[in-house]
Formats: sequence, C-alpha cells, structure tokens
Amino acid sequence: MSGGSDPKPGEISLAHHGVLFLDEFAEFDRCILDVLREPLETRSINISRAARQVTYPANFQLVAAMNPCADGYLGAQIAAKPCRCTPDQIARYRNRISGPLLDRIDLHVMVPMQGHELTRAPLAGETSAESSSRVRERVVAAHERALARQGSANAMLGVAELATHCALDASGEGLLAQAAQRLGLSVRAQHRVLRVARTIADLESSDVLRTKHLAEALGYR
Repeated sequence: MSGGSDPKPGEISLAHHGVLFLDEFAEFDRCILDVLREPLETRSINISRAARQVTYPANFQLVAAMNPCADGYLGAQIAAKPCRCTPDQIARYRNRISGPLLDRIDLHVMVPMQGHELTRAPLAGETSAESSSRVRERVVAAHERALARQGSANAMLGVAELATHCALDASGEGLLAQAAQRLGLSVRAQHRVLRVARTIADLESSDVLRTKHLAEALGYR
C-alpha cells in the first residue's frame, strides 16, 4: 500500500513472490491489517484514488509474530514476571486481529518461552532435529510432487481441484465435520485446512491424504 494521490506499490506489492513479515502483529491498526484480507485471497491489491485506480500483483507469503498477551508473559513459568493481564485485557489484545483475517492464516503456532535464564547453553548443545539442508530437500521434493500431480502448488488449488486432489475417506470427512463445528471453521478455513493437509501428505511422500494428515493440519488452527 502507498499513500498520496499517485498510487505506487507498497510493502504488500513489493513482497510479491516473497515473504511479508509483520512483527508485533497485534500492534498494527486493525483497519490496516484488514487490508491484507484482499491480497491473501486474490493475490492482488487494488488501490483507488480520486484520479485513478490501479491493481498490483501481491502473491506473497505472510508471516506474522505477536505476543500471547499485552505484557507478553501469559503462560510463562517465570515467578519473577507473572502475567498481570486480566481476561478482558487478553481478549481485547487478541481481538485486534479480526476473525476474517485469522481465517486466512493457515498455520497458527504457539511458541513457549524457554525459561527465565536466557543463556546460550541450551541453544548451543547438539540437537537431533533435521538440518536446514535436509528440510529444504523435503520441501523441494514435496513441491515437485505437487507440480507433477496437478501442475501447481497446493496453495493454488481451486475448489473443484480440492475435490480431486484432497479427497477424504469417511473417517476424514467425519473428522473435518466435527472440527468445523467445534472450532467454528468457515468453508474458506476448511478449504485451507485441506490444502495444508495435502502439503503434509506430500512432505511424507504420500499419494493418499490420510486422516492423520488432516488431524495435523487441524491442529494448526
């Protein structure tokens, strides 16, 4: 977005085919954040001014980070810094992100605080996690699998294509229906869950979208 009478590409369009990272997500004005809804859905942004109207491409990956509450200590096991936010304050803080915008964010991940002593020791030790190079190999392989199957990334699957490439068995259909009712998932959110589940299956080199893949995708909602 860009201000002024002469519309120019802003951060959303400049992130085209890249990543738009927004830190302290809840500190942005809600009206500004809701502008993201259009490009996240259509992968373009329309800017209207008195003299002209333009459309810019905006196919980007949104990554956002925010604290769990205003003071940042909700759920932290730190006696010296307990969370002092009331339930109403926590609700107001989180409500800065509208439901329709959250609906368009596929993965919601809570990252717990590691402890009071923020030393380098726990981070410097050996880990059994995959290396970045190995993760990259799996991601590239999953992307190539999707391209070979349907000619596009899973994120680009339309409604009709979802029925073909993200078909569920009876168990999966029941799980999705139950989750949709319990979590209040819109049709849009259910479609996004299916795309994520298809990606999880591809990362496991699975041609079949199984109930376990769907369950993991629902866990990110």
